[in-house]
Amino acid sequence: MAACGGMPIFAVFFLVVMFSSIGLPGLNGFVGEFLILLGTFEYQRSFAVFAASGIILGAVYMLWMYQRVMYGEITHEENRHLSDLAPREIALLVPVVLMIVWIGVYPYTFLRPMDASTAHLLEQMQVQKTMVAQPCGGMRQAECGMQNVTISAREERRP
Repeated sequence: MAACGGMPIFAVFFLVVMFSSIGLPGLNGFVGEFLILLGTFEYQRSFAVFAASGIILGAVYMLWMYQRVMYGEITHEENRHLSDLAPREIALLVPVVLMIVWIGVYPYTFLRPMDASTAHLLEQMQVQKTMVAQPCGGMRQAECGMQNVTISAREERRP
């Protein structure tokens, strides 16, 4: 007898949370993985390929784990008599699953409050990147000296 045969409600909740962790589109894990891979791809493509292969290997492992846990043989006798989720436990897990789906379908609700701080951070990074690209304002490094290279973005913007 398979392990999930006596606990079908638990198996469904476990499957939804596992799919979220894998990064299935429409669930919250996809949003995070997509944004991270998108940023990594813009920075360094080889890092993004490496990260994507890690995501794929993680998904394969989690699917294999689900198969073994939910459909494998029961090895400990005390686990044969486990009961499925109680109504109180279901009432606790339903809002969690609804949030998982909400974040996956409409992530803007949670990303919008970060817009101002993210824009500010990107602006600071762009100023810093410009300063590193041309630390002496176009002059040769021998003429301006390298001591001015470490000016922070905050000092650069002061009037």
